[in-house]
Amino acid sequence: MKSFRALILAAAVLAPVLGNALAQSYPTKPVRLIVPYAPGGATDAMARVYAGKFQEAWGQPVVVENRAGAGGNIGAEVVAKAAPDGYTWLLNTSGQAIAPGLYKKLNYDPAKDLAPITQLVTTSLVLVTSAQSPYTSVKDLVAAIKGNPGKFNYGSTGIGSAPHLNGEMFRSSMALDVIHVPYKGDAQVFPALLAGEILYGFIPPQSGLAQIKAGKFRALAVTGSNRQSAMPEVSTMMQSGVADHEYNGWVAFFAPAGTPREIIVKIADEAARMLHQPEVMKYNPGWGVDPVGNGPDAFAAIYRREIERYTRIIREAKIPQVD
Repeated sequence: MKSFRALILAAAVLAPVLGNALAQSYPTKPVRLIVPYAPGGATDAMARVYAGKFQEAWGQPVVVENRAGAGGNIGAEVVAKAAPDGYTWLLNTSGQAIAPGLYKKLNYDPAKDLAPITQLVTTSLVLVTSAQSPYTSVKDLVAAIKGNPGKFNYGSTGIGSAPHLNGEMFRSSMALDVIHVPYKGDAQVFPALLAGEILYGFIPPQSGLAQIKAGKFRALAVTGSNRQSAMPEVSTMMQSGVADHEYNGWVAFFAPAGTPREIIVKIADEAARMLHQPEVMKYNPGWGVDPVGNGPDAFAAIYRREIERYTRIIREAKIPQVD
């Protein structure tokens, strides 16, 4: 019995030492960074910047691999089922927190099969209308819709997408009688806005900022808890009188569940360090993001809360689940 206790005590003493040694030697081979979207988008661009910085810092290649499809779920599943050895990472958006409530069946559990590492940045959607419309504020827009119930449309990038969820939050909060028109993506939403087929939409700043700066779209409000640094003159939805409308999007790193904590902490610490480097910061205005760089525990708490919140919103808005 004494020898057994001695072994347990020895293991407890050695565990931190072995963990520290593992973190110090890591990585010893190339890392796969899975991006669950097609090449060329904002998330892909961000992945390539950070992959280059990690490779520069650690001397090992970080290879970006695009595994697009099913709203980001195909790539996320690849990581969820990968070996938890620290050599497969996922860079995904807050759409991952929407997935459990939106899809009838997933081949992985976003809450249990992925380990949050760090939230790199925060962002928010922008409520826009065409610059040709007569509405210059959220108050004007709401008044017009209430004065013409059932006559106006709003567009989104698809059922259950973040723009759709925000559209439903806006409709519910202000008791609006408005029709939702789902499109396949920004490439279809933007022309519809310009042509007046839809009155408004919630769009990502990564793709919409150029249209706003060019005077084609009029930004009425942002959905985040704070104004965006890229558009400080644009108020938040709550500042504009829409109660409880807050959506803070993010882009974050994940690893397979079971990845050693020492490795997760090392990745998070390195990401936080590079977030504020000038050669990284210069991209943020174009991406429409602000740096965060929180730790694994802080981000895990946010992630769990958001899964619960978006599942509730989808249920209350009666948004049909996707097969």
